This record gives sequence, structure tokens and C-alpha cells, in this order.
Amino acid sequence: MLENLSHVQTAFVLSMTAALATGAGALPLVFFNRVSDKITDFLMGFSAGVMLAASFFSLLIPSLEQFSSQNTQAIGAMSAAIALLLGGFAVHGLHQILPHTHITKSDDVIVNVKLSKTWLLIFAITFHNLPEGFAVGVGAGSYDPKLALSIATGISLQNIPEGLIVGLALLSNGYSRSRSILIAFLTGMVEPLCSALGYGFVTQVSSLLPWALSFAAGAMVYVISHEIIPESHSRGYEKQATAGVLLGLVVMLILDRSF
Repeated sequence: MLENLSHVQTAFVLSMTAALATGAGALPLVFFNRVSDKITDFLMGFSAGVMLAASFFSLLIPSLEQFSSQNTQAIGAMSAAIALLLGGFAVHGLHQILPHTHITKSDDVIVNVKLSKTWLLIFAITFHNLPEGFAVGVGAGSYDPKLALSIATGISLQNIPEGLIVGLALLSNGYSRSRSILIAFLTGMVEPLCSALGYGFVTQVSSLLPWALSFAAGAMVYVISHEIIPESHSRGYEKQATAGVLLGLVVMLILDRSF
């Protein structure tokens, strides 16, 4: 189907699919309003595993291949490493600027501003989606349908448990079921915007594609290490979280080799 779409249409469809996955993950709140801490930590670990696999299989490895085709392997590896670090530093900078709290640690306010915990939580959710949307756009801008689909699949898959966790957190902060689902859906809508940024970035200057792929990988790895994994270990269920990480890696490994 993607081969019959223009590159712009491909970027839009894939980014919207990833965005809608966040809202879809919150839909089970229609039937229940609580999930055990064990399951929550497992789901967060699964999300981290999927993102980690997507960062390497769908972003970093293709970046290394493209760099190596243009230079020696050593120069290619150094270029990819620099871009990866730049991606991590960029998200770190945003992390210092944007007020937010962690999803499962509502008392951990990063910036001392006069905002409710709920709004800080919403900022945190949106913050998670920024590098993901950028990665989808970069994939679509590569003009490689297989690569684009692989990245979007990984992002969509990890957005589902994230949407559920987000909705549950909002529900526990006093929001109604319908508003919790709606806000979870709306936070995912930042992904098409960041996707447009990533798409425009690599299509305007095609030589930047391998840099953008590694940059997106670094941004995602930062979120995984700094946000998702620590949160999944914050309530004493590290084994369940680790099992989720491993399962997420396995699922993405199989899906990536299936394309």
C-alpha cells in the first residue's frame, strides 16, 4: 500500500498511525480503571524494549550502512556516533527546559513552575513523543518503504502500552475516563508535527539522512534510559520490567526481519 502513496502521503499515514496508537492504548479504560503495578512496570519495560530495538535495527544500523557506503567504516562509525550523541544531548536540553514530571513519580517535578501535577504529567507524555515522531518522519523521508514501515511499526507498538499507562495516570489524578482517553490521544498528535520536521529535514538535504537516523536513535535511547526504564523500576518490580524489555526486543527483532 505504501508503494502506491507519495512520500508526503506515506509520512502522514505512518505518523498518524503512530499517533493514534497512543489513543488506542487508552481505550481499555472504558472497561476498567486500574492495572496492577506489576503489569504497569511490565508494560513500560515492553515499551522500552521495543523502542530500544527500533533505535538500533531501524535507525542506527541503516545509518551505519549509509555512512559506510560514503566513507570508510571507521569514519562512518565515528559519524554515526557523533550524530547519536547530538540526538541525546538535544533531548537532554529539552529535558532541562520543558517543565514535566515522570509518569509514575508524580512528585518528581523537574522544573519549579506553578503548574498542576496533571499538566506536568501531560508535558511528560508529550515529551516522550517528540523523538518518536521525528524518527517516523526521518524514516518516511528516506524514500525506503521498508525502513519507514519498520520504524513506524516499532513506534506504534510501543505507543499502545504507553497510552494505557498515560490514561491510567490521568485517571488516578482525578480525570474522567473520557477525558483521560482524549488527552492520551491528543498527546500522541505531537508525533505528526515532529514527523513533518524529520521528513522536511532529510528531504531538503538528502545527504543528512544518515545523520538524521543516528540523531533520532540517540534521542530515543536518551528517553529510554533517562525516563522509561527508571520509571519501570521505581516501584519494586524490576524483574517484570526486565521481562518486558526482553519481550519487546524479541517482538521487534521478529517484526524487523519479517519486513
